[in-house]
Order: sequence, then structure tokens, then C-alpha cells
Amino acid sequence: MRTEKDLPWLAEPLRQLRDGQRGHALILQGGIGAGLLELALRLAQAWLCEQPPGPCDQCAGCHLVLAHTHPDLKVLMPESWQQRLQWSGEDEGGAAEDGSKSKKKPSREIKVEAVRQAIDWSHTSNARGQAKVLVLFPADAMNAVSANALLKTLEEPAPGMKVLLAVEDPEHLLPTLRSRCQRSRLAPPDETSALAWLGQQGLAQPHALLRAAGGQPLGALELASQGLSGEAWAGLPRQLAQGDWAMLASWPLPQALHTLQCLCHDLMARSCGGTPRYFPVEALPAVADWAALSEWSRELQRVRRHEDHPWQAGLVLESLAQQLLPLLRKRASRAGAAA
Repeated sequence: MRTEKDLPWLAEPLRQLRDGQRGHALILQGGIGAGLLELALRLAQAWLCEQPPGPCDQCAGCHLVLAHTHPDLKVLMPESWQQRLQWSGEDEGGAAEDGSKSKKKPSREIKVEAVRQAIDWSHTSNARGQAKVLVLFPADAMNAVSANALLKTLEEPAPGMKVLLAVEDPEHLLPTLRSRCQRSRLAPPDETSALAWLGQQGLAQPHALLRAAGGQPLGALELASQGLSGEAWAGLPRQLAQGDWAMLASWPLPQALHTLQCLCHDLMARSCGGTPRYFPVEALPAVADWAALSEWSRELQRVRRHEDHPWQAGLVLESLAQQLLPLLRKRASRAGAAA
């Protein structure tokens, strides 16, 4: 697990949360690529540290947290995230009855059975006498049934119980959950600090990949680990405008859809004189048809809501391309006529 020593921009938020948090329930908002999970786990470790103020990384409690075996810490996350992070903690449902790994597609939800088990666990005695901490990540992976099951615990927590909901956008949580929690926001590091940190990690062309990740350095590092270069990212808009969608077609559909949403955001920003966030302005084709871009944005949102459906990815991207390419080509033809 990365700590604030590895991610220095987490040190001050961790200190403030450790020393200033007084309630039993906290919504921690921030980008996953900015260290949201890392901060949530370190805060949980600070609460369970046996040599406060923690985390000290030396006591038995800290060692158990770092090994994902602390009896007073429960982390609920979907099976898909467990696989992605190679999470070695308690299994929340990824095995078949005979103990073998299930062949089903890993769930992207925090299941209600796991929430109910956590509620029962919260009412047992503390094993080490510090506190009990329940972390849900990402908290918006709870469906309505899971969220309502958690509601009673937020209203009437067991003594010494703390609940930490880590989420990118709290508006995706039920209003009844939001109203019962304090909130804190994790801001990504400033660009200079993020670029310096990425340089220390040996990342080539960090500026372009940091833009691609929306200013989140861990996100930039993950894109680089997937083989994406800064040059390829900067050249993607013009590549798509020329009808070459091969790069997107080689990615998982959720990642391709997210990239198209980034492109749509920047095209809309440029069309109204704003500043693009994800791509260099010189890499973006100029599209002035705001209404058509808005319609394309709504279609992207609609498809993204159902990204887990067993779509044929090539057909989905082809449909989205048919909506975007006429806008780009119409602009290109106007530019040619003006010349």
C-alpha cells in the first residue's frame, strides 16, 4: 500500500482528517488517480494505530492494517476492484461454493450481503480495543438496496464505530446517506508538484499524460503502464477526425468511452472559448456546433451508464463515430472553402 511517504500530497490531508475528524461517518471525496483509496486506508490505519498520533507503521495494529488482516478493519469493495488491486484481504464473494474461483464476470457492485455482514461485524466487540473502521470503496458501487442497508448503521452506529465512504462524486450516493455524513475533499496536487513526482517515477512526457488523467498523477502513471505515450494521446483527436479509431478499438470499452467523454468535454470547451482540460488546444479540431456536441455528450452518457452490458464494442464505437465524424468533416470542409 502506498503511503504519504510515497504520495507526499496526502500528508497534509491525512493530518487534518486524523486530528480534526469528530463524527463517526465521513464521505471522502476525490479522484481515484489522486490517491483516494490510499488516503482512506491510511486514515483508517491512523484511527487504529496503537501509538497515536498515527499511523506509526511500527505498532502491531499498523502491521495488521498493512497486511490487510486487522480484525477491527473491514474494507468493502466490488469484486472487480478486488481483482484490479489484487486485494489480499477478506474475500467478498469471488469464490464458488467448492472454494474454486468463480468463472462469472466479477461484480462491479458492493453487494447487500457484504454490507449486512459488515453491520453484524460492527456490533461485535473490538478485538484490539482502539475502534472499528468500515471503509467502502468506491462507495457509489452500492446499489439502492445496499445503501439502505447501511443507513441504520449511520444513524445508530455501534460504540467506537467509524464509517468511511470513499467516492469520486458524492452526488452518486443517496441523499439519505449524504445527510448523515461529514464531508472532506481530497484535491489533486498542483501541476508543478505532480509533474515533479511523475518525473521521479521515470515517466516520459509526463505533461501530456497528466492532462489525459485530468491532473491526477496516479492516473497518469496507470496510463503509462498500459503503454500509452504522451505523443499518442496528444495525436488521438486528429487521428479520430481522420476516421482512424483503431487505438480506441484496442482498449476496453469503458476506457474508450471515458476517453470520448474527455474529447467531447474539450471540444465543447473550445467551441465556447473555454480552456480544454484533457488535450492540448492545438490538437483539437474546431467544432462550432454546440447543439450537436451536446447531443453527442448525452449519447455518450447514455451508453456509459450501460457499459457493463455485453455490447459488441466495435459496433458501439462505430455508432458513436458516425455521430462525431460529420461534425468534424463539416468543419474541415468549411475551412477548405475559406482557404
